[in-house]
Amino acid sequence: MLALALRFLATVLFSVMLLLVKLTGERDIALPETLFWRQALPALAIFGWLAARGEVARLKTKRPWVHARRALIGGTGMFLTLGVVRILPLAEATVLGFTTPMFAVILSALMLKEHVGPWRWTAVIVGLIGVLIIAGPSTGNLPLFGVAVGIGAAFMVALVTVQVRDLGRTEEPLTVVFYFSAMSAPFLGLFLFSTRMDHDLTGWLMLAGIGVTGLFAQITMTASLRYGTVASVIVVDYIQLAWATFWGWLVFSHMPPVSTWIGAPVIIGASLLIVWREHVLGKRRKAAAALEPG
Repeated sequence: MLALALRFLATVLFSVMLLLVKLTGERDIALPETLFWRQALPALAIFGWLAARGEVARLKTKRPWVHARRALIGGTGMFLTLGVVRILPLAEATVLGFTTPMFAVILSALMLKEHVGPWRWTAVIVGLIGVLIIAGPSTGNLPLFGVAVGIGAAFMVALVTVQVRDLGRTEEPLTVVFYFSAMSAPFLGLFLFSTRMDHDLTGWLMLAGIGVTGLFAQITMTASLRYGTVASVIVVDYIQLAWATFWGWLVFSHMPPVSTWIGAPVIIGASLLIVWREHVLGKRRKAAAALEPG
């Protein structure tokens, strides 16, 4: 229940962060600058909080290179995830993110040489059909470039999920979040020299809001994977579509077209099939391990 509650809170915070990202885009605030503050503020906040409590030692890690790899892949994924929000409406950008479990299946087959049966391959095909329904040329409402960015973001998130799960076995959520932010912020800071930073108070408050909501969204999402399995918490992620639709309607007066209402359940159903199948296979592996001698 704690894992589910943390994951639900993460969906709320993440949806607010994406809303603020889209609003900063409409104010012509450059995406690299938005990313910089998204990463720099959490790193400073975590370090300052631990320093005030005399607990900086909690950041000690024996896996710096794993954190660095996670920062590289996660930073790329964040660039695409926040970038697609500026290209597509919030609901459509969110739906494309739900293709992550499908890419996880493909990656497990290609990289981990894991056997993937007909159930999961069928789910991958069905999910791709859902993407085609949403982005098909007959709808004429989504740019293909935006769809490609959204799919690329989902692919990178699939890579990150595996790494976060691995790091969560030895590192506390605060440590994982700190190194992700601290290692990527200096690189993003290089782009500040070519971006405009003379914002009004509203612009600065939006950037601060992105950093704060992003920090707590990441902590709660990482913590949910520490206290629960991916299969047990990922279902909650689909609530984010409701939030995205609500913010899109309330702030931008946008309601998803019919193609999105048809394609979204197809994609969600396919990803839920993958989660269910992973759960079944996990139970079988545990049962088989329990029967092994010794």
